[in-house]
Formats: sequence, C-alpha cells, structure tokens
Amino acid sequence: MEFWAIVSISVLIASCLAFFLILGSKGKKINGKLPPGPAAVPIIGNLLWLTRSLRDIEAILRELRTQYGPIITLRVGTRPAIFISDHALAHEALVGKGATFADRPPASQAGLILSANQHNINTAAYGPLWRLLRRNLMSEILHPSRVKSYGEARNWVLELLIEKLKSESQTAGSVRIVESFQFAMFCLLVFMCFGQRLEEKVVRKIEEVQRDMLVNFTRFNVFAFFPRIGKWVFRERWNYLLGIRQRQAEVLLPIIRARQSSVMKLQGNKLEKEVKNGSFGFSYVDSLLSLQLPDEEGKRKLTEEEIISLCSEFLNAGTDTTSTAMQWIMANLVKYPQIQEKLAKEIEQVLGERKAQKGEEVENASTGGFIKEEELQKMKYLKAVVMEALRRHPPGHFVLPHAVKEEVEINGYVIPKGASVNFTVAEMGMDEKVWKDPMDFKPERFLEEGEEEEVDITGTREIKMMPFGAGRRICPGLGLAMLHLEYFVANLVMEFEWKAKDGEEVDLTEKPEFTIVMKNPLNVVLLPRKKTGGPEDPTS
Repeated sequence: MEFWAIVSISVLIASCLAFFLILGSKGKKINGKLPPGPAAVPIIGNLLWLTRSLRDIEAILRELRTQYGPIITLRVGTRPAIFISDHALAHEALVGKGATFADRPPASQAGLILSANQHNINTAAYGPLWRLLRRNLMSEILHPSRVKSYGEARNWVLELLIEKLKSESQTAGSVRIVESFQFAMFCLLVFMCFGQRLEEKVVRKIEEVQRDMLVNFTRFNVFAFFPRIGKWVFRERWNYLLGIRQRQAEVLLPIIRARQSSVMKLQGNKLEKEVKNGSFGFSYVDSLLSLQLPDEEGKRKLTEEEIISLCSEFLNAGTDTTSTAMQWIMANLVKYPQIQEKLAKEIEQVLGERKAQKGEEVENASTGGFIKEEELQKMKYLKAVVMEALRRHPPGHFVLPHAVKEEVEINGYVIPKGASVNFTVAEMGMDEKVWKDPMDFKPERFLEEGEEEEVDITGTREIKMMPFGAGRRICPGLGLAMLHLEYFVANLVMEFEWKAKDGEEVDLTEKPEFTIVMKNPLNVVLLPRKKTGGPEDPTS
C-alpha cells in the first residue's frame, strides 16, 4: 500500500512538472543558446531560490559572475531574466540595438492596477503610446524654458527647507535630514504637477498615500508569481492594493478636477496670455488634460484613472531618487570635511565674482538670497561631487527592466522575445577595470584632464556609469535631477557647515527600499557659515 502511494505521488508530481514545463515553454521557441546561469526547474525557477532571497540579488550576481561571466540568465518562476554587468555589452544593447531593447516586460497584476493598464511612461510598451507620453513630458514640462519657469518655486522650496533645518537644529541640536529632503522635493514636484502651492495638510495627504504605495510595493510581488490565483489566495493583500489605489483617487482626483475647471475658464488665447505673463503657471496636469492618445488608443483623451497614474509616476520619479541622492552627497561631505571645504571655497569664489561684477556689496543669504541657477555652470567641483555621488551611490542599483521586442543575439547568446533584461548600475560604477580606486569617494577623478569629456552620463558614446539608464528608455528627468541636486547642494553648503554629531560616525552602509538608502540615516549638526557676504536675491 505504501509502495503504491509513493508511486502515485511521484507520478502526480512528474505530471505537474511536465505540465508547467510545457506551459512555460509554449510559444517561446528559442533558436539559440540562452546566456548561462545556475540550474533551474519549472515553477520554482533556479534552485538557489530555495535557500536564497531576491533581496540578495546583488550578492548572488557577484558570485555568479565569476562562474558564468558578465551576462547571466536567472529564472524566477518560468520567465528568464537576463542580467548584464559589462559596460560594452550594456552600450551594445541599449544604444547599438536600442530599438530592440526598448520594450518593457508584461506588468504584474499589481503593476496593471497602479499604472492603469500600463498607461504611464515607465511601463508602457515601446510604441506610439509611449512616444506620445514621453514627448509630452519632455516638451511641455522638462523643456529647458519650462524648467526655468519653475525657478521661483525652487527658491520657495529651498527657503522652506532651510527654515525647517534651522528650526530643527535649534530645537534638537542635530538634524536627521532624510525626511526634510523628501518633503522638500515632494513639495516642488507637487507644484510642478498641479501648478499651485497646496496647503501643507493636502501635500501631506498626497505624500502619505504615495509613500504607502512605495513602501508596500514589494508585498505585491507575489502576484507576479501567481497571476491567476494570487488575488484569491492572497485576498487580504489584494484588497490592500485596491485600497491604496482608491485612496490615490480620493486625494488626487479633487485636485485634478479643480485644475481642469480652472483651465477651462482660461481657454485659448486667454490661457496662453496668462501663462506667458506668469500669472498662471503651466503644470503637468494641464498637459495631460489636453492630450489626445494615438490611433491605437482610439484618438481619445486620457481617462481620470490614467491621469492619476501619470501624476503618481511624476511625483514618485522625482522625489525619492533626488532626495536619496542628496542624502548620499551630504553624507560624504560630512564624512570627508576636506571635500566640503573645497566645495565651500568654490562657492565663495563664484559669489566673489558676482560681487566684483556688480561692484557692490552682496546681500547675506539669510535675507532670502540664493545662488543663481546660471552660476551653477561655473562650479566644476560641485558637478564633480554630484557625479561622484551618483557613481558611488546611485539611488537605483538596477535600471527598470527592459524587454526585447524580438529575439536578438548579443555576445554570442540569444535573448528570447519578451525576456526581462536587467543592467547592474551599481556594479558598473564600481568596476575596477574602468574606475581607479572605485570604492573611494574622489570627486577629483572627474576633473582630471580629458575626464570631463570622457564621462558621458547619457551613455551615448560609451557607458562608464549609467545612474539614469541609457538609450531610448533613459530617464527623461536627467536634466531636471542634475539641476535640483546641484542647486540644493550648493545652497545648503553655502548656508551651513555640515558636521557629524559628536561621538557618531557617518555610516555609509546601504539599505534597499524603493531606492537604495542609508541604513542609518544621516544625523548632522548644522553650523551657520561665517561669511562677509552671501548671494543677492536671485529675483532682483
């Protein structure tokens, strides 16, 4: 009896494995050899997942690279995921074969809910919809002239941030800066998104629901493994996801509808006139309300659900990534005070040049004056500090997964159509073959003769580092992010001397959240800088 029970169970397991193997391979004939990788079985994928977690993915890839090389296949479930860690291969894929590698993998159930069925820039398939959404963002909001028009908003947010840091410093003696950075960046993105300064309690509500989505997103990964039955097996988790989406609508829809009403009252030439004279600031929502989707989408306007998803994407993309990068920059300036002082001297030199040109005394920063955005172009060391931070501590250690539109060969291996392709951003930034002393924080490496021209952060010529990705799916907000980092860092260093709290060391240990953050957030003492004169009011 026991013998036949064992046989029956064995046959059942074998049948199930065969079924899933056939299901996983159906319609996915591969005419070549996949990149190498560890042993895998149907359903589970690689056997290493029985003892390792996806949280260890970077350590796993480093171990596997020594055995399999710079291009590796992993399987989580039935789908192959390709990981590329070589600079030249990344450039060949993202730039040389950019159109082929520009697609996105199918979204999970959770992703479909939060992206309104992939109707946002990050998740949309490579095609007419993606082109329209990206072109709209680039031309209407991220065009240099439009970015410049938000200068007053940046001044306002900087004032809020400095006052908050001063208040906390005076009250507690030291400041944990991460929350202040996040809220400041969020306020700025909310203004750009909706075109107005909302009450703090409203901004806090928006931030709360957006943060809830980001913090809990990994909980919804289970729906990628069990797409058909996951929402029934994990009913409570599914309901929580739907609840987040409902709260997003409750918070964002009234603002979107109010904005739509305001725009309708100022249609045509009147609206254009109000925008031109500055009395009505153009916003991201304004561009979305007037957008008409391509033929494949029925030449229709965006639905409210789709506008919510695009606004959510806009707010998330520019908040955590920028605030995280700012914290890493300031952490290194505190840890290496000689770098901070060198940057402070550059700032003083630029201010001195302004004073000499004006032939008059320059107002103190406490009166509301800040470094002008056009003056940032003179600060080569500032740019080097920002670049070094992005190399050493990129906010994302991987770009968002790519997918190939058709079967393609790279480095002698075949990437099957639809396969997820990932690029190891952090590993490339710390490759000893490309970077000397890669673990050290040395901004001077970007000031060496010829280096400034050689390191192309867009990856067009070659890829040495790619914190914003590269190729057709490169982050559209690259220019805005660099402006925000340089502008806020320069003014914060001008205003304060940043020091570690007595008895505490700056800990650069990393921790993965939505971005790669400091495991122990930066806690600093802020001392007002002694200066004979600060910058004048940039609006004067």
